[in-house]
Amino acid sequence: MQRLVILGGGESGVGTAILGKKKGYEIFLSDAGKLKDKYKDVLVHLGIDWEEGGHTEDRILEADIVMKSPGIPDTVPMVRKLVQRGIPVISEIEFASRYTDAFIIGITGSNGKTTTTMLTHHILKNGGLHVGMAGNIGDSFAQMVAENEYDYYVLEISSFQLDGIQNFKPDIAVITNITPDHLDRYDYKFENYIASKFRIAMNQSAGDLFLYDLDDPVVTQWLGEHPIKPKTYPFSLDQQPEMGACIRNQNILIRTPNNTIEMRTNALALAGKHNLKNTMAAATVASLVGIRKETIRNSVENFQGAPHRLEKVLKIHHVQYINDSKATNVNATYYALESMTTPTVWLVGGVDKGNDYQSLLPLVREKVKAIICIGMDNSKIKETFGNVVDLLVETYAMSEAVKVAYKIAERGDTVLLSPACASFDLFKNYEDRGNQFKEAIKNL
Repeated sequence: MQRLVILGGGESGVGTAILGKKKGYEIFLSDAGKLKDKYKDVLVHLGIDWEEGGHTEDRILEADIVMKSPGIPDTVPMVRKLVQRGIPVISEIEFASRYTDAFIIGITGSNGKTTTTMLTHHILKNGGLHVGMAGNIGDSFAQMVAENEYDYYVLEISSFQLDGIQNFKPDIAVITNITPDHLDRYDYKFENYIASKFRIAMNQSAGDLFLYDLDDPVVTQWLGEHPIKPKTYPFSLDQQPEMGACIRNQNILIRTPNNTIEMRTNALALAGKHNLKNTMAAATVASLVGIRKETIRNSVENFQGAPHRLEKVLKIHHVQYINDSKATNVNATYYALESMTTPTVWLVGGVDKGNDYQSLLPLVREKVKAIICIGMDNSKIKETFGNVVDLLVETYAMSEAVKVAYKIAERGDTVLLSPACASFDLFKNYEDRGNQFKEAIKNL
């Protein structure tokens, strides 16, 4: 019996344990922190051996294979010891993919991957396909493979998950865009992060498909220097590729071997230029797997969008409050500010991942009337924007930030939470941050 050791007892770790148990592995799960009760209950119910609050090195080093949760860096001493001993350390995406023959659509990118994943799943499901959605969103891929037999999977995949693949190969790969993010995990070298994202195409063959943003100079330069095997389908707002997606006469035009589809841009459920790209990517995937034109059109017109992503919360005294807590990097916030059409009170701050805010300066000058910092260290934000806006206020709790915004905002303004930072200084995660924002607004 092969011994599977799982490092990390969160969603991906426990999902891997469920699938590993079903496939007959001897399993040991180890977490340096404390496990949530709901995960403990699953492990106890399945009779899986586990520990929390530290790692027992001898037991871990007995592994035949190790699944490492994406939050654990490759640089931690335990992982280095495993690699030195030649013990395979893989991601949950890699492990789960070994136990399914389903058609896999893998979506990665610095921004837009959650929305693109959800919209792709929405269209395919409306098209009558037996399709699951997993990965960096919702249930773990491993748990889905253990408990379902879907014909298709739409997976949102992070760079951390791609770092742990060996043979994983999506039938269709999508890179939405690449901008500097998570550089603290990549030796502060952007090229390392780019290479990590392109691992999604590393095992693809000539029979597979690859979709990418033709307007993204980082992606196109990398493709020019590192040719890939799959057939490519670009999408673009500025250019007119022969196949793929573009804008023509205010319409989205999608051309694939199966179909030519036109959709009115003003009929889309999602606002903003970035969401035009997300819609192009999802609709092109849907066309490539044979979904009917009418289904694609209807689906993109009635899609609800991802929570915490430019989510309209409430309008109070003619002031619109928008929750964009999922904007954990500068580029995501750029898209949010770009889509603002009224004077904006901007809530920003959190854990800085090596952010450079310079690209936001033109948008802040044009659209932002006041900045409310929310985080333990706001020095870089103050340094960049202190002389650009008339009012900059520091706060240390979401309830306080929302009360200040309420006092500043006037009729016709927008209050936008788009932090451009990770959330771990004051919140459990971006969902907790967004939920606290929504709760604070309801308590006004």
